Amino acid sequence: MMPVRRALVAVLAVIGAAFGTLSASGGEYPAQPITLIVPFAAGEPADRIARIVGEHMSRTLGQPIMIKNVVGEGGTKGAAYVKHAPNNGYTIIMGHMGTHAASVALFPNLAYDPATDFEPVGLVAGTPILIVIRKDFPAKNLSEFIKYVKRKETKVNMAHADVGSASHTACTLLNSILKVTPTAMPFDGTGPALKALLGGQIDYMCDQIVNLFSQLDSGAIEAVAIAAPTRNPVLPNVPTAREVGLPEFEVSAWNALFAPKNTPKPIVDKLTHALNKALDDELTRRRLLELGSDIPHGPRRGQKALAELVESEVARLTPALRAARAEN
Repeated sequence: MMPVRRALVAVLAVIGAAFGTLSASGGEYPAQPITLIVPFAAGEPADRIARIVGEHMSRTLGQPIMIKNVVGEGGTKGAAYVKHAPNNGYTIIMGHMGTHAASVALFPNLAYDPATDFEPVGLVAGTPILIVIRKDFPAKNLSEFIKYVKRKETKVNMAHADVGSASHTACTLLNSILKVTPTAMPFDGTGPALKALLGGQIDYMCDQIVNLFSQLDSGAIEAVAIAAPTRNPVLPNVPTAREVGLPEFEVSAWNALFAPKNTPKPIVDKLTHALNKALDDELTRRRLLELGSDIPHGPRRGQKALAELVESEVARLTPALRAARAEN
């Protein structure tokens, strides 16, 4: 009797997989609007990227992609929300370097495992990180900055947009590489942190390029390096950290799509296909590039590449972030 039961279970599993793209109403996926959770506030880089890419994906999929901002706890509130969502393809998330890599070290009681509680859809875009300083900071380039911070570390302070943010993760990694422990000043978001830098109350911060355009253009703050493999066409005069003697500091606030664990493979494949079409669209690419984004291509795209990225980023960021947490 038992072998018959096992055989029946196996047959039902095959049937379920074959019809995995069908909705509860019997229509082919997607048969209703899709909710894309953004775990950060409206207007922030991840939100802007989600809206640009989601607009094109909705045309490919034939259903609207509705953005829902679920903010809090460094983005991990939104990620936990999606972990517990039905795995039918109608709730997905724009994950982030913070929610799906740095969170492992920063939140000891994290409510999910980035590597096992989600199905990777694909990398969407990275937003490069800049090291920026107040206008009257004594150092004017990265070499001088490093020497100054090492010499005056107890008197130097840095801003970040709270634990788990891209600015917090990036500068914590920078400080770990430099082996310095300046005073870290948390703020409730990028805006207040940047305001403090503009006002001269803060010495430096690390943040996404898209948040800093206007202040850099006006000369209100200065950038000493970009943490990317190559210079960015939006700020061609800002050298890479590698160029000026700090090759270890390469970090991107990458954004990527994930679905809840055990979402049927045919559904995930449809989402991946729609994402790739969006990233190949000329207008969509132009809009992302205007934000200073790094758009993945070739081997960096797809489900397998994203799974490998999450694994490698967790391994790379965890030692530095855990050490910093222990010191604070």
